[in-house]
Amino acid sequence: MPPDTAAGTARCAISPLDHRVEAATGHDVDTLWDYRDRGILDEPHARLVDLHRALAQAETSVTFHRTLLHRLTSGEFPVDSALLARIDRTTGQLEEAVGVRDAAAARVIAALEPIETAARSTQRDTREPLPAADQAALLAIAGGAKLHEHLLTGRMSVATASGTRVPYAHLQRLESAGLVSRDASHPVHAGQPVALTDAGRAALAGRRRTSTTALPASARPGAWPGAAGRRR
Repeated sequence: MPPDTAAGTARCAISPLDHRVEAATGHDVDTLWDYRDRGILDEPHARLVDLHRALAQAETSVTFHRTLLHRLTSGEFPVDSALLARIDRTTGQLEEAVGVRDAAAARVIAALEPIETAARSTQRDTREPLPAADQAALLAIAGGAKLHEHLLTGRMSVATASGTRVPYAHLQRLESAGLVSRDASHPVHAGQPVALTDAGRAALAGRRRTSTTALPASARPGAWPGAAGRRR
């Protein structure tokens, strides 16, 4: 969405989702809006900023009509039929503005949730280095693996294509961490396929979230920039 005068006015407003947007992206709202104007955000973040701008405009409208309603009921004007009509009209406009604001907030949340999920994944990689035992298990599972239940003993374990066996308790820990998943549509006695999740592949690859740095002057359009200094 190209910047316009209305968006510039809304920039001064504070939306109820500012904190979540900043926490998920690692950038303050002013910086995000500036990056959007300069065309250096990737598509998901650009869409989030556009929706956030619309939310900020809607919040400004709510504030305007609420302030007007407060003024009309403050005792400044004589109570007559004209005032009552203005109050009734302003109340309706405020109700409509709240509906627009709530719909805009819902759209921001829908665009924000995938970014928050990705941020949590990368933050986990930064704060919790992958233990050697988990790395070995994930490497073995990546080559192909199935969970089997022994027909006689009832004990379960993961057999991998490399010949490595992963204990069932270890598999449960990896599942709880969201690093692997199994196809429960297959019976255990016949073997349930076990595979790495996106988070598991990222952890195995050793992906780490880089520390925030100032945006380089040579950043190319479409790239997600590093954090710039806060300007608010």
